[in-house]
Amino acid sequence: MVLAVRRGAGEKRVGHAGTLDPLATGLLLICLGAATRLTDYLRDKDKRYRARVRLGQSTDTYDADGRVMAESSCLPDLAAVEAALPEFRGLIQQRPPAFSAIKRGGQKAYELARQGRAVELEARPVEIFSLEMAEWQPPEFTLEVHCSSGTYIRSLAHDLGQRLGCGAHLTALRRTASGKLSVSEAVSLADLQAAFEAGPQVWRTHLRPADSAIADWPALHVSAEEVARIVHGQPIPCRAETGELVRAYNAAGEFFAILRLDPTKNLWRPLKVLA
Repeated sequence: MVLAVRRGAGEKRVGHAGTLDPLATGLLLICLGAATRLTDYLRDKDKRYRARVRLGQSTDTYDADGRVMAESSCLPDLAAVEAALPEFRGLIQQRPPAFSAIKRGGQKAYELARQGRAVELEARPVEIFSLEMAEWQPPEFTLEVHCSSGTYIRSLAHDLGQRLGCGAHLTALRRTASGKLSVSEAVSLADLQAAFEAGPQVWRTHLRPADSAIADWPALHVSAEEVARIVHGQPIPCRAETGELVRAYNAAGEFFAILRLDPTKNLWRPLKVLA
């Protein structure tokens, strides 16, 4: 996707704010030009997913692309599955799949796993804000998930299967939102490629302002003198504490920087300058 956008837009600076598994579909945030400096912040936004889970089979990758490791014909009913869901809501410890891009000793875990080497990644805290049953069609069912960044839905499916005693794996996954941005506002790759062929006047209509992805942050409007200080990496006085991170705008109302509060000296310090 990044390569397709880079070619179509003729822009070298293109980045994404969080990849999708090969099996997954849905929203992928792509940043162009100076907006690539925002990818770290966009990647940390909470996510929403629609996940399809199959009961009765565990796989080594925790999804349908993997090798079946265990099977069971004794499947729980809807009431049993719904009764187990509360255990996975809130702040939980989750162990990422061995087949993931997390690095161990300088190598990605999935590279080691494909070599047949044992990989066991450390559990880490993630937060499941909501986890609800959407469809029940045994042996499969669909969950609506709202979770923190860094949550592996494959691990959620696997762990739920282990808790139910029958095993489970992910068969389909769709990211429906990232932060305040929804897949309903997105453009498909096919439509985007058609727009690239039509020219800049068409494909640029699909661009969103860089600050729209962090619109939930406080905004700070600064003077021309303060703009000059910020673009040269110098802090400005803090007039009011509005949050740890703020969006900075110049007199023309243009978003140009991210500032971080230094509470010890009551200053706003430049963190990212897009101008």
